[in-house]
Amino acid sequence: MTQNVPDAGGRLTRREISEAVGDLGWRYVLGLLRASVPVTSLAQAADVAARVVAAAGDDGDGSLALDARRDRLVLSLQSSATGLVTPLEIGLARRISAVAGQLGLRTDAGVGGRESRSDQVLEIAIDALDIAAVRPFWKAMMGYADEAGACGAEDPIIDPVGQGPAIWFQQMDAPRPQRNRIHIDISVPHDEAPHRIAAALAAGGVLLSDVEAPAFWVLADVEGNEACVTTWQGRD
Repeated sequence: MTQNVPDAGGRLTRREISEAVGDLGWRYVLGLLRASVPVTSLAQAADVAARVVAAAGDDGDGSLALDARRDRLVLSLQSSATGLVTPLEIGLARRISAVAGQLGLRTDAGVGGRESRSDQVLEIAIDALDIAAVRPFWKAMMGYADEAGACGAEDPIIDPVGQGPAIWFQQMDAPRPQRNRIHIDISVPHDEAPHRIAAALAAGGVLLSDVEAPAFWVLADVEGNEACVTTWQGRD
């Protein structure tokens, strides 16, 4: 349910962000707002994109990213300066949803099987004994860069073009040769997580841990290769 965004100088909580845009079809996923506009052609996606950019105006230059496909226009909102969602991005989400509505369309995260899949954001997690030693290799190998406001020797790295998954590093206390040391995190809308987990289990997966749920669940395939389904919940 959409609520007024608190007029506070501090950082918004994940819950405040999620509740501010939830009934507009947007979802808070891995530090950004994400929604899609279903369309019927690439030309329509391009037309909607142009209207969205015009509505966003100068505010969109540092916050809005678009991915036009033949069946959807994927929208992302996050401050490029801070890597956060602020009241500015929430205001943009409302303006963009209004534009979609004027065109007889909708902003939607595709939760619960309404689309081919929900909106999501991928991360690759690498277990390391010495994160500072392995991070430069992966940064150079992938052509990646530091996150906004996070350039420490153990911080995550991101694709500066915004196409590839972020990479983060998980501290190990001892070598673990008996298990995989790279796994995928799939960050989904909080209300998509139950559907995604159920589908993975039905496909032969195993739930290894839900101790940290709803922040994340650890699952594995039949050979023990792990992946996590994550949400914003349980992190504030």
